[in-house]
Amino acid sequence: MWNNLLKSVAAAGILIVGLSGGPAMAQDRDGGWRHERDSFYQGEGWRMRLFDRVREDLDHVQATTLAGDDQYRLVRTKEQLTNLQAKMAGHDYDEPQLDEVIASLNRILADNRLSARERDMLTEDMNRMREYREHRADWR
Repeated sequence: MWNNLLKSVAAAGILIVGLSGGPAMAQDRDGGWRHERDSFYQGEGWRMRLFDRVREDLDHVQATTLAGDDQYRLVRTKEQLTNLQAKMAGHDYDEPQLDEVIASLNRILADNRLSARERDMLTEDMNRMREYREHRADWR
């Protein structure tokens, strides 16, 4: 009973937020979100903020995801990303841990119910992380 009530309240909240429109909805309608992402990746400054961008995208997807396995995969990936960022902040590159985050993103893409926009965002994040892994020595 309690579980059904929580699910109903969560679904109603998502419906209300979705129907309220606002800037995020306007960006989706006019393709503005794609322009904003393309602008973010101009030049080389994005390389310093790559992992923050991945976290923002995971936060966005998590906010639109109901409880369950989809939510668990998101939480787990964010925990792995936090651990990776902590090591990297201490100048400790951990390629196996980077590979874990990439694999977790891949599992989200394979198993989670995602909108086309969310799928595009996370696919781009995963590809950028792979690019980082391959070229990190050149990006210092």
